[in-house]
Amino acid sequence: MRQSLTARFLAAPLLAFLAATPALAQYRTKDVPNVAGLDAGAIAPNTIAFTDHRDNPASPESGLTPFLDWSRTQPVQKAVLAPHPDYVEPDYKVTVNGTTKPRHETLKVYVAEARFVVPRAPDRIELRRFASLAFLSRMDPAIKHKTLSPADVTPTKDPAASFAKRPDRPWCAAPETLCIESRYDLEGKLPLGVKLANKLEEGGKKIAEFVSFQSELRVLPPEEATKLASLTRIEAPVAGALEQNIFWVNQILRFGKFLAVLQPAANDPNKTVVTAYMALGIKADVLDRKKEYERVPVLRNLLPAQVLMGNSSFNTGSSISAGLPTYARNRIAAFADALAKE
Repeated sequence: MRQSLTARFLAAPLLAFLAATPALAQYRTKDVPNVAGLDAGAIAPNTIAFTDHRDNPASPESGLTPFLDWSRTQPVQKAVLAPHPDYVEPDYKVTVNGTTKPRHETLKVYVAEARFVVPRAPDRIELRRFASLAFLSRMDPAIKHKTLSPADVTPTKDPAASFAKRPDRPWCAAPETLCIESRYDLEGKLPLGVKLANKLEEGGKKIAEFVSFQSELRVLPPEEATKLASLTRIEAPVAGALEQNIFWVNQILRFGKFLAVLQPAANDPNKTVVTAYMALGIKADVLDRKKEYERVPVLRNLLPAQVLMGNSSFNTGSSISAGLPTYARNRIAAFADALAKE
């Protein structure tokens, strides 16, 4: 009898605490044909309406769009989700065997769009809490981050990378901007696959077993954020926007951007509609590496298009090695959970 009374005595405060603690949100993605213009009222609680327009699963590159086509058919997206509004495919010079030649690099773009509702008014969400290295580390622990001096930004420091400069200002020079260098070591069987693939290269550029990138993270100032309603197609004032702009990558990609736009929910001032985007610019020549892999049985599933789109037996984990669609879904879901739990 004494044990029962003791147990009840100890359990009572715990039960009271649990009753007073709101349930932790765990957002899950649900595929929809289109996010732009989607009524937030139709989105279920703890649900992320998600699309990356992968409408042909039989094609390894389904969901990828040539950069020029994207610029023509989605000019508003391109203006906001490219590294800067005037961004164009890179032109630079390469030197091979002592001969320098101009080169134009074509890109393909992966864009994921998502929308979800947070049960909190926009004025109760402090976006500046999320513009930190600590928050980025929680979003994806597999990627390691450190602060970067603006003077050491590769497009600013290296003349060979000057094609990646912004025309209006240096990278990381905007007020209240966090400048970041990040590194992701490939996981699972991918490092072994890379080693085997590098053996096929004869004097060519080797594939690294890691992805390193530089970015700026900031809360957009009101004069920039207010313009984003044309992107979300929600007729409500923009309450805030958080952006991570990846402007330099060591391989595979040329750019990347994560953008989250907050707006008040229609007819409910205690809720916030969040529209989030993940855009990645991929080097087209990376996707063209097929013949050299197809003739080696163990590498037939290492076709870059399949790996990038998560359709390979080499894909693993929940980060970049899982493929871009899984990475985008997990990044957006982690952000949604963080907003709800703030």
